[in-house]
Amino acid sequence: MLNSYKSYFENARSAGRKIVAPDTINRVLNAVADEALSQTDYLLQENQRDLDLMDKKDPKYDRLKLTTERIADIAKEIQNIAALQSPLGLTLSDKTMPNGLQISKVRVPLGIVGVIYEARPNVTFDVFSLCFKTGNVCILKGGSDAGYSNKAIISVIHKVLSDHEIDVNNAILLPVEREAADALLNAVGYVDVLIPRGSQSLIDHVRNNSKIPVIETGAGIVHTYFDEFGDVEKGAAIVFNAKTRRVSVCNALDCLIVHYSRLRDLPKLVKPLGEKKVALYADKTAFTILKGHYSDGCLNHARPEHFGTEFLAMTMAVKVVESFEEALEHIALYGSKHSEAIISEDAVRIETFLNQVDAAAVYVNASTAFTDGAQFGLGAEIGISTQKLHARGPMGLEELTSYKWIVKGSGHIRTP
Repeated sequence: MLNSYKSYFENARSAGRKIVAPDTINRVLNAVADEALSQTDYLLQENQRDLDLMDKKDPKYDRLKLTTERIADIAKEIQNIAALQSPLGLTLSDKTMPNGLQISKVRVPLGIVGVIYEARPNVTFDVFSLCFKTGNVCILKGGSDAGYSNKAIISVIHKVLSDHEIDVNNAILLPVEREAADALLNAVGYVDVLIPRGSQSLIDHVRNNSKIPVIETGAGIVHTYFDEFGDVEKGAAIVFNAKTRRVSVCNALDCLIVHYSRLRDLPKLVKPLGEKKVALYADKTAFTILKGHYSDGCLNHARPEHFGTEFLAMTMAVKVVESFEEALEHIALYGSKHSEAIISEDAVRIETFLNQVDAAAVYVNASTAFTDGAQFGLGAEIGISTQKLHARGPMGLEELTSYKWIVKGSGHIRTP
């Protein structure tokens, strides 16, 4: 299996040994942004070929879809990455030992970064830009749902690399067949780290089958807790934004938790959602309060499976808790350690929430829609890591580096 794709991996290793000057890197990235804009019609045409093969009701449809505005946003993010300071070569520590040895710790690229992802063509641009900026080579394995889109995007990237006389194998797109993904999972000695982006089933498959070190970018099962000390006006705006801004992304709200003492405010909290026809799956207490006070046909009884679900649609669960502690327990049980929020005006309650909730990003009186590399000032992201080793939260330039120790002596030898 690996032998069928060995040439891809060997080409990546060869490209990784060629150093590109920082100024050239930035020129290339800006040129890729310009080329993406100039090729907007072509990118949209190829993207439409993928869209025509997908049911519009599929939650992945919105993730797959490119628009003129989205391509412009992608180009802007690439320009932002070009403008950022590269972490490469940064000295993290520097000391002289009593014996005169000079020891420093310096940031270096991870090496060959493999990324397996589903119907998200923007990832192709994002991963290349972040990896190229940090001296990494990327091997991309997109899903068949975005096959035409990814081929079009990689052709744009390769054209710019060729124009600047840079090895096009700095960005490799593997064929869409599943066998290519299996080969990537087993590319020991060629690939340094593997990052899956997509559904929980994809992430689980990569984690369970990869022989390459994996950085998990987990699914987002996101909660917002409206506390007994919460401001209802803030709460309604935050909940509406977190749920409806873009439902197909991992930072979208999945479950609203409401303190029992604030039940009278529940209809006001969710009223804006009704205007967007968001389907609510409410527990027994919430359903009783909302019956007759929410959009017709959009209020439903919650079943156990509605809690702990990443909906990726205009759907949200509602849970009523009798105490702050019960809210924390619910988040701990059903959350995915991605993004969690509290709406409260009580300083002690807020501090406790921040300290006790285990998630990559924890919010106070703000929408979870901000869990995004660009919004965090990272230019873009290669994913949202929900693990704790190496990287956590939006992964930008620094998270695509490791470090090495540099030891300088003057004829030093070690004696017992």
